Amino acid sequence: MKNIFTLCALLISFAGFAQQAGTAGELLKNEASQQEMQKTRGNQTTRSKDGVIDNSNYRKPPRQNRPNGQSNSDYRWNYNYGNSEVFLRIPEYGNFHVELGDQIMGNQSGKFRFFDLRSGSIPIAIYENNYLLYRTRINVRNNTRLVLDFFTNRGLYLLGSYPIPPRSYGVDEWDDIWNNPYGNYNGNYGNPGNYYGNVMNDQDFNNLMRTLDQNGSFDNNKSAMINAVARNTNFTSLQIQSLLNTLSFEDNKLVLAKELYAKCIDRQNFFLVFEVFSFERSKRELSEFISRN
Repeated sequence: MKNIFTLCALLISFAGFAQQAGTAGELLKNEASQQEMQKTRGNQTTRSKDGVIDNSNYRKPPRQNRPNGQSNSDYRWNYNYGNSEVFLRIPEYGNFHVELGDQIMGNQSGKFRFFDLRSGSIPIAIYENNYLLYRTRINVRNNTRLVLDFFTNRGLYLLGSYPIPPRSYGVDEWDDIWNNPYGNYNGNYGNPGNYYGNVMNDQDFNNLMRTLDQNGSFDNNKSAMINAVARNTNFTSLQIQSLLNTLSFEDNKLVLAKELYAKCIDRQNFFLVFEVFSFERSKRELSEFISRN
């Protein structure tokens, strides 16, 4: 009975809350001054005069017009500007523009998706009706997508950092990434090959490991608890490795490894899971399973 009560409490803590502004993610500090926020965003020639600090210095100077008759031969063939992404959602109604590095975007959907970004510290500025609301910098890594939410009365929140999967995009999957950190699980993450979805953060994972240690006396009880939690979250390869190490018997580890493979967000690192197995037979069977899925 104690195990059942603990499991129910654990599941409620992971998936029982509704989406609410400002309850998920890391709040990024607004570096815009009150003076900047009281001025409108000017054009390229007046920005230095109106006192609004934006991303102009991030851009390269515009290329001068070429003399008549001179050919334009500086094409960029197969040029790779960068491979990082930033997805920002503004769920409020309004006329918003977002300037990220050397890109600027405005639309009515409230979803701002930036691609082909170089890694590093990139300035981001958010405007409403041409007035600066928020300005800060975000750290972008290679092959990584940052997902953020912005609320005018609360600020800019970093919801998570996700590896960019080597696959085509699906429109609904973007919405899932934004909603999952709040506990709204709209997607079906049981399908093999689905890399999207939220990954359990370190604090929640440590709580799960502690619960398994205190309440899971047998492998079948631990596996049941892990599978119950996995319905509403995903794991990294290292987390799966740790979960398997809580089990005593190799056959049970193999069964659980197969079940959690569909919940792994970084399958390129799934080789780490093989380290928990002592017998070549188990490693071979898991490898064959992966090759079929």
